[in-house]
Amino acid sequence: MSINWFPGHMHKARKEIAEVMKDIDVVIEVLDARLPVSSENPMVSSLRKGTPVIKLLNKCDLADPERSQQWLEYFNSLPDTTAMLIDYQQKKLISRIPELCKQQVPARANAGRPVRAMIMGIPNVGKSTMINALLGKRIAKVGNEPAVTKGQKRFTLKNGMALSDTPGILWPKIEDRDSGYRLAASGAIKDTAIEYEDIAIYAAGFLRSDYPELLCQRYKLKELPETAEEVLESIGRKRAGLRPGGVVDLHKASEILLNELRSGLLGNISFETVDEWLAKWEAQRLEAERLEQERLEEERLAAEQQTDKRSRR
Repeated sequence: MSINWFPGHMHKARKEIAEVMKDIDVVIEVLDARLPVSSENPMVSSLRKGTPVIKLLNKCDLADPERSQQWLEYFNSLPDTTAMLIDYQQKKLISRIPELCKQQVPARANAGRPVRAMIMGIPNVGKSTMINALLGKRIAKVGNEPAVTKGQKRFTLKNGMALSDTPGILWPKIEDRDSGYRLAASGAIKDTAIEYEDIAIYAAGFLRSDYPELLCQRYKLKELPETAEEVLESIGRKRAGLRPGGVVDLHKASEILLNELRSGLLGNISFETVDEWLAKWEAQRLEAERLEQERLEEERLAAEQQTDKRSRR
């Protein structure tokens, strides 16, 4: 599935971020711990251009602890990158973030100058909630749906840090099929921009594959259905009721599954693993090399043909 969802304020935000990035010392990127790469906007890396980044793997209380630890180790192995597992209730951990920002630019911090940080993240990863936690009061608008923050804002913290907020921005087109579905299942993309039952079937298939015990336990399934469609039908029969004629209400079943998945009622779940993405990136690298070799070979053959033409004249 390729999702194309890029509201006008997001396009404007990208231009504004590019303009002010030269004056930013540290980027704070808020990710969803349940889908760290799918919720990592590739535009952030290109916009920050080597500026140190602190990646906050938020909503870790909803994520699979074992998979979260693997992601933490992976991100901390990257250059100019510091990662933390976090959720907005961890006040002591959140209070360490300003000091962590100062450690990224010690010369500026030691000179007594405010460290200029920009907080970034795609919609609905908890960015505004994290700002309120950093400030110790509710200033940034918070909502349980994506695209609440519409414009850039700046806040000054008591501990010598200047914090810039940005709207949650997705990239223009989400090409990776699994990432698109995961973002939709997690609530990062407005429900009006997706096919609800399509996303629910994907989520049901994922849960059947990766977390069958949690799935059966939550919906009291005596045995695991053979397909994702049958999972959704089973949920519908038990929880959504039937339409006239004994037809399962799949839309209502989809709402139940996605709402309970997003809220954590099914248990601690992570949509992706480090090994999965490393394998995917390696496959992409090999494919890029193959295409480059084909291009070079085409250029070589074209050059030989030109040489042959000249020699026959």
